[in-house]
Amino acid sequence: FIVITFFWHVSLSFSRTPTESEQNEPESNGNHLLSHSSAVAESQNQEGSMDVDSGSNTNRTKSHNHAVDSPTSKNQCNSDKCKKSLECEICGKVFKQNYEMKRHYTVHTGEKPYFCKTCGKGFTQRGALTYHMRIHTGEKPYSCKTCGKMFAYSSDSLKHRRIHTGEKPYPCKTCLKMFACSSSLSIHMRTHTGEKPYHCKTCGKMFASRNYLLKHTRTHTGEKPYLCNSCGKMFACNSSLLKHMRTHTGEKPYTCKTCGKISLLKHTKTHSGVKTFCCTTCGKRFSYNSDLLKHTRSHTGEKPYHCATCGKVFGYSSSLLTHYRIHTGEKPYSCTICGKGFVCTGSLAKHRRAHTGEKPYSCITCGKKFAYNSDLLRHLKTHTGEKPYHCKRCGKMFLYNSNLLKHMRTHTGEKPYGCKTCGKMFAYNGDLLKHTRAHTGEKPYHCKTCGKMFGYSSSLLKHMGIHTGVKPHHCKTCGKMFASNSDLVKHTRMHTGERPYHCKTCGKVFAYSSSLLKHMRMHTGVKPYHCKTCGKSFTRNSILTEHTRTHTGEKPYECKTCGKRFNSRTHLLRHMKTHAKRCTIDTRLLA
Repeated sequence: FIVITFFWHVSLSFSRTPTESEQNEPESNGNHLLSHSSAVAESQNQEGSMDVDSGSNTNRTKSHNHAVDSPTSKNQCNSDKCKKSLECEICGKVFKQNYEMKRHYTVHTGEKPYFCKTCGKGFTQRGALTYHMRIHTGEKPYSCKTCGKMFAYSSDSLKHRRIHTGEKPYPCKTCLKMFACSSSLSIHMRTHTGEKPYHCKTCGKMFASRNYLLKHTRTHTGEKPYLCNSCGKMFACNSSLLKHMRTHTGEKPYTCKTCGKISLLKHTKTHSGVKTFCCTTCGKRFSYNSDLLKHTRSHTGEKPYHCATCGKVFGYSSSLLTHYRIHTGEKPYSCTICGKGFVCTGSLAKHRRAHTGEKPYSCITCGKKFAYNSDLLRHLKTHTGEKPYHCKRCGKMFLYNSNLLKHMRTHTGEKPYGCKTCGKMFAYNGDLLKHTRAHTGEKPYHCKTCGKMFGYSSSLLKHMGIHTGVKPHHCKTCGKMFASNSDLVKHTRMHTGERPYHCKTCGKVFAYSSSLLKHMRMHTGVKPYHCKTCGKSFTRNSILTEHTRTHTGEKPYECKTCGKRFNSRTHLLRHMKTHAKRCTIDTRLLA
């Protein structure tokens, strides 16, 4: 009861407005409250029957007499001791006013008597609750006199004003860099101390500020809370949204003083050549810290960005963004010449060289030029003779990894490319392209001498030997000459009797792959060659050619004996036998 009475008296003393006489006697009031507190303490130590008012009256009298007896009390009130005369018994902190002392006690007791009616959050002070209510009401009573921007708190308004005045009152004692806010200075100091108090609960990565942690967390959650009102695109950071908005407004607020180019911070380093950020692993230097961080991942192998669709991980956010377009099918970059779309600017830049004929990469050894850096790197290996890729099964070496992958299919028997017309499988895409010409009838290679068309470049080369007469390949057994090495290999099997191709169905063996292919159609019943006139199907192209002549009336084979013409060689040979039989009969008759 005594404690409750004490707080009731204190509340009354805080709530009422002091009169002129009370303002002239601040020491009396202060001593009155102090003596009152002492009386409460004494009453708790005793039996508890002492009256509080009587105790307070007695102390008030003592304090009054003390004030009268001390003529210099007014001067003493101006001293620091009198200014801060109330001491906290728990932590020893001193206060000037009783209300400050009372408010301070809530720090130790944990008492939060002021509650928000909207969200229920508790506060130790009424002022803190008032500030908090602005979150719900949206009230912004503080405005900037320069630009009119509104703020909920005076501290935010003060920080904002420094943008206009350029004031930076907080210096870093280490590097002397100036800051507009003490919080910015605190975060900056961590670059010197290396302190990173905020860590990601998902991957454990440490950060110097809470804002950096918040931005990083969005790489895991995929959250993009910032929306562009113009195109609807979402962003994880407000700064990214602001940069994006300039693509709609066309705003370029930063101008280079050296060359006048509209871009600034990063661009100025192209003039100065300053590279302040150094990699501790390899010593490579960078102009920007962001570039150094990206480079560091090449050493650590860190890939913090993962695709939510397929789970693939990437070292850079830009790589993830480009990868996403594979799933969405988005191709935002298009060629102005042919209209072809691309997922990234790099692919578009490479494509443009197909139109312009630009070849910016040249070989130092032979001077040959290339449109792409990858092609140049491949070409350089032809000079060095380097073959870094080797087959683990047979030890064969290859210049390019793509060639090794193709070679591996000879061991595994893999045939990933299938013909959509007849279903035939191929180990290489090039072989499939050649095969499709058998169905389409396409013949892109033509002889410049006679104009004859061919479906394959190898067929054209063989044909050219007819005009040139060159046959550089000869058989060591019989001396016969051939225009191509493949023809020589096939011919050699006539001498050796080698038949490397066997039918898996019936076991029959063949000397040539084409012969096996034709034989397989007997088992499968596939007839891939169709007559365009009547639709009839055939197992071999040669049979289709002969059949087509029944529609066209063409008869290219002529009998030299009687002059009769035929549409196929077999018909001619059959006819030739009739002459042979007649000659035999005539000879017998004459005999």
